[in-house]
Amino acid sequence: STQEGLKALLQAPSGVANWNGPYVKNADELKDPWRNDLIYRSPGNENRPYEIVSLGADGQEGGEGANRDLKSWE
Repeated sequence: STQEGLKALLQAPSGVANWNGPYVKNADELKDPWRNDLIYRSPGNENRPYEIVSLGADGQEGGEGANRDLKSWE
């Protein structure tokens, strides 16, 4: 879920019986090139089941150039 986010790849979410992780061994792998946390949303925008987002160099919604948000489906 969006609330569990990508942390569900590192540690078992509550109430999940068949979790077989960790699926990612290093939390740094869940960061964008600017060392900001990647964001997981489910459902995603544009009627997508999910999306992974980087908020760009400035770490804030919106922006242009290096500050532009990057979405997994774009």
